[in-house]
Amino acid sequence: MLDNLTQRLAKVVKTLRGQTRLTEDNIQEMLREVRMALLEADVALPVVKDFIARVKDKAVGQEVVGSLTPGQALVGVVHRELTELMGGQASGLNLATQPPAVILMAGLQGAGKTTTTGKLGKWLRDRQKKKILAVSCDVYRPAAIEQLKTVSAQAGVDFFPSSVGQKPLDIALAALDYARKHYHDVLLVDTAGRLAIDEAMMAEVRELHAALKPVETLFIVDAMLGQDAVKTAKAFAETLPLTGVILTKLDGDARGGAALSVRHVTGKPLKFAGVGEKLGGLEEFHPERMASRILGMGDILGLVEEAHRNVDQEKAQELVKKMKSGKGFDLNDFKEQIGQMRKMGGISSLLDKLPAQFGQMAQQASGAVDDKAIRRIEGIINSMTPGERARPELIKASRKRRIATGAGVQVQEVNRLLNQFEQTQKVMKQFSKGGMAKMMRGMKGMLPGMR
Repeated sequence: MLDNLTQRLAKVVKTLRGQTRLTEDNIQEMLREVRMALLEADVALPVVKDFIARVKDKAVGQEVVGSLTPGQALVGVVHRELTELMGGQASGLNLATQPPAVILMAGLQGAGKTTTTGKLGKWLRDRQKKKILAVSCDVYRPAAIEQLKTVSAQAGVDFFPSSVGQKPLDIALAALDYARKHYHDVLLVDTAGRLAIDEAMMAEVRELHAALKPVETLFIVDAMLGQDAVKTAKAFAETLPLTGVILTKLDGDARGGAALSVRHVTGKPLKFAGVGEKLGGLEEFHPERMASRILGMGDILGLVEEAHRNVDQEKAQELVKKMKSGKGFDLNDFKEQIGQMRKMGGISSLLDKLPAQFGQMAQQASGAVDDKAIRRIEGIINSMTPGERARPELIKASRKRRIATGAGVQVQEVNRLLNQFEQTQKVMKQFSKGGMAKMMRGMKGMLPGMR
C-alpha cells in the first residue's frame, strides 16, 4: 500500500545532516524531493503546491531538538501536514437520527459499491451492533440485485428484495417503509454505477437523495484511478451533498494520489478505506495513522486494535503459560497461532502495518512466507492425527508419506515443517529460561519458510 511514496520519502530523511536549525536553504533540496515524491504518487498539482507551501512555512526557523537529525525534524512537520491534508481527525459515520438511518452509496461503475455496501453492513453489525437492511436500486446492471443479496447473506445483514422491472425510487421508498416497520437501525441503499456526465442518471440519484433524506451520502471511489478519482469526486460533490468518501482497493494502490487529493478537492472527509476483497477488509480511515504508514512508521495502534478484536484472549494466555514453562507446546498450538494470524488479515496485512524497516526485514527474511505458504502448512497439520499433532516425534518415514499424500505436498515440505517446529520448540525453551536475547536469535524458526 502506497509503497512508492513511502520509499521516496524515506530517502528524504537521509539527505540532511549536521544542521541545528531548519532554514530555507538547507530544506530546499528536501522539499524538492517531497514535491517530486507527491507528483510521482499522482497527487493533484494544486494539492502539492499548497502542501509544499504549508510545510515550508511551518518548517523554516524550527529548531532541531537534541537527538533528532534535521531530516527527522522535517519529517515531523511533513507528518503533521499530511495528517491535516487527509482531514486531521477520523470522522466516523453520523447515525444520530431517528431510526432507520439511511446511508446512500453513490459512485462510478466498477468502483466496488455493492461489495462495499456488504462490508459496511458487516462493519456496522459487528462493531456497533446495529440491525442492518440492505437494498439495491441498481436495475440496469445484470445480476446487480443478486450480487447484493449474496453479499448481504455473507455479511449477515438483512436484504430487501427488488426486481429489474421496478423504478429505483419505488424500490427505495418500499425498503424505507419495510425498515421502519421491522425496526432496522440502518438502511444501506446501493445505487447504480453512473458517470458524472450522464445527466439522466445523475438526476435519478438526486431524486433518490431528495426522497430518502439520507444522514450519510457516501461517495465510493476506486483508489487506483489516481487523478480521475479526484475529478469524478469533484463532479459528484457538485451534484450531491456528499457527507464522506470511501476509498476502495487501497491495498492495490502503490502510489496514493487519490488518498491524498480527494479530501482537499472535495472538502469531504475520508471515512473508510477498502483493503482487500474479503468482507472484513474495511478499515476506518484515520488520517494520522495513514500519514504514519506513508512515512514508513507503520500503524502499530491499528495492529494492536486488530489483535484485541480478533485474537482469543484466553487462548493467548494459555500460550504465554506454555512459553513460560517451556513445555506442552505442540503442533495444535502451532496451528492455533496460524489461525489467529489469519483472523488478523494474514501475513500481508500484518507486514503492511509494521514500520517500514521491520516490514522490509520480514519480507527479505521470508521469501516464501506468503498466505499461500501458510495455508499449505495448515493443510499439512490437518492431515495429521490428533496423536501426531500432540507428539510430533512419532512422525517417521511412513507417516510422513501418508501426511504428504493427504495434504497434496512433497515429503520434503513435511520435513521442513517438522524442522521449523523443532526450532520453535527450542526457542520456547530458551524463553522459559529467561533468555530473551537467545529467543530473538532463535526467532528465525518461528515463521514458516524463514531460513
